[in-house]
Amino acid sequence: MTPITEVEGRRVALSNLEKVLYPATGFTKGELLHYYATVADVLLPHLRDRPVSFLRYPDGPEGQVFFTKNVPPGTPEWVTTAEVPRSEGPARMVLVQDLASLMWAANLVTEFHTHQWAIGAPGEADRLVFDLDPGAPATVVHCCEVALWLRERLAGDGVEAYAKTSGSKGLHLLAAVRGVSSEQASEYAKGLAVEAERAMPRLVVHRMTRSLRPGKVFVDWSQNAARKTTAAPYTVRARPEPAVSTPVTWDEVEGCREAGRLAFLAEDVVPRLQDFGDLMAPLLDAGRASPLP
Repeated sequence: MTPITEVEGRRVALSNLEKVLYPATGFTKGELLHYYATVADVLLPHLRDRPVSFLRYPDGPEGQVFFTKNVPPGTPEWVTTAEVPRSEGPARMVLVQDLASLMWAANLVTEFHTHQWAIGAPGEADRLVFDLDPGAPATVVHCCEVALWLRERLAGDGVEAYAKTSGSKGLHLLAAVRGVSSEQASEYAKGLAVEAERAMPRLVVHRMTRSLRPGKVFVDWSQNAARKTTAAPYTVRARPEPAVSTPVTWDEVEGCREAGRLAFLAEDVVPRLQDFGDLMAPLLDAGRASPLP
């Protein structure tokens, strides 16, 4: 029997609450749902009006992991969906607009991934993103070095960047932008990735080619493409432990000397929110969005 919970007047079925999703730490599905309910106030504004792709791992990260872009079968009729243009023809995707939809989606056991545009203007970028991905033996420490260079370079163009952990090995840099297409954002981001490689050839690579990446930080600019998505702030990742893509301060980035310093699990996030609030909140202020040069 699946317990039915009422969330803001909606009936949401929450199943298998005792199921251990992360054997390494014993973290259960009930704890995952509790985490999402607790961080909903800061997570929802980053999801709202953005079509969401789900990376699902219903049996934990060691089980089957699969990507769902279209509206999943059995989606309640009260969950908002929207038609999204795609090269192969339009598709319907989920919009997580409220707490009830968030809890329904979290019950599917999913990472939340969003585009860099909102549903009102598909293909018009309102976010710029860089995914800094270290190739071993490089670590997040090296990503921090690259992030600081990019932050300064972006500031030179009047663009304010904010950092979060990827929830895996690297860092994500985000900025709020306006008046640009996804193509223009991609071009601009690629230009900066190439510049970073020129400035730090021993540290940075801007191409995805695997053979180039050991010991370097891959500055992935490609997630600015209209069809691509990036893990949302505060999403739990399908990793061996319940790691979260966690916003960090620039002081933390600057002071990072060992990889473990910038790794946060679900249990670490709520105390951080009490200390810092949502470090990514400025991204939600349209008045702070910058045009690109």
